Amino acid sequence: TAELDLPEIAENGNTVPMTVSVESPMTAQSHVTDVIVLSDGNPRAGVATFHFSPATGIAEANTRIRLAQTQNVMAIAKMNDGSFYSATKQVKVTIGGCGG
Repeated sequence: TAELDLPEIAENGNTVPMTVSVESPMTAQSHVTDVIVLSDGNPRAGVATFHFSPATGIAEANTRIRLAQTQNVMAIAKMNDGSFYSATKQVKVTIGGCGG
């Protein structure tokens, strides 16, 4: 399963902390290959892409993202067997971070 950890309310959209993680054994037989993070309210929907391999040991990434307005953020994880997992969370933004 995929998990997306974001604040419910972001006072400043310029710097919103985000953690995305996927429960996986991260072995050669079963591991996460990619996680893409999308936002439906930004001028460009693609926020970040993370690549993983069994050598990574854990499928987790921490970063800060920019959000223009209140919107849904979605993480889609691709597994090595071609299956996908996703997680979505709405973030309420009081001051937008992507300009006009």
